[in-house]
Parts: sequence; structure tokens; C-alpha cells
Amino acid sequence: MTLAIRTARPGDEAEILRLVHALAVYEREPGAVKATEASLGATLFGDVPRVWAHLAEIDGKVVGLALWFLTYSTWTGKPTLYLEDLFVDEVARGSGAGIALFRALAAEAKARDCGRMDWAVLDWNENARRFYTHIGGHRTSGWEIWRVEGEALERLAQE
Repeated sequence: MTLAIRTARPGDEAEILRLVHALAVYEREPGAVKATEASLGATLFGDVPRVWAHLAEIDGKVVGLALWFLTYSTWTGKPTLYLEDLFVDEVARGSGAGIALFRALAAEAKARDCGRMDWAVLDWNENARRFYTHIGGHRTSGWEIWRVEGEALERLAQE
């Protein structure tokens, strides 16, 4: 078995979308994905990329995804690498793909002079929480993730 991590490139959109759909099923939201190959291609590989991705491959087959973007922390005065999605196909779990993806992201964060890496995890996902603790991650306290979307976003933009 050969495990490799690489940055996503044009032509990977179908595999990325497959993994995003698999993640949505895992997270009990199978109908929530609105992304398309075209929208992924535009945001990942357009003139001004807004997100980036790393893929895990085992023997040349894509089995994992880490999709991320940069935010900014005024407290650190540095960028923050925000991990939007991490997913490894069920058959590849335990192969080292997840930790290898995190190592690649840590190297990316260091190369971009990021002060930290942030991500969110569902409160019921004990396997992920154990994994994140194992790699040195910790839960932040006092902060909640909030969101405005759909009709509320439309209304707010119009006011």
C-alpha cells in the first residue's frame, strides 16, 4: 500500500465532489450538498482561488480530502488556516490518510505563516473528536458557530 498526499488540481472536481457527498451522508445530511463540479472548479482553480484542497491517495486512488481556506486572527496578527472539510473513505480509515492530511495542512499553515489552524466538529462525532485530540487538537470554549443563510441572508443583503 502506497499512501500519498497531494494538492488538488484541475480534473479532480469529480473526486472532490464524490468525497463531499460521502461526507454529507456520514454527517446525516445526504441532501444538503449544492456544490457541483463546476462550482468546485471555479472556487478551487479559478483566477482567484478562494479555497484549496489536499487529496489522499492510496495506490493512486483518491480516498481522502482536506478542503481549507484562510481567515485572519486579529489577536495573533496572522492568517488562520481553517479546515472546512476533512473526510476519508470508510475503507481507508486507519490507513494513516487522516493524519497525513493533517500533517500536510500543518506544513501549509507554517509555509503561510499562520498562527493556528481551526475547524469545527459535530458534537456527536466521537471518532473525530478522539482523532483530533490524538493529534493535539483541543476544543475551544465559549465560542459558538453562528450562521445566516437562505432567506435571512437575502433579507439582510436587501436592508
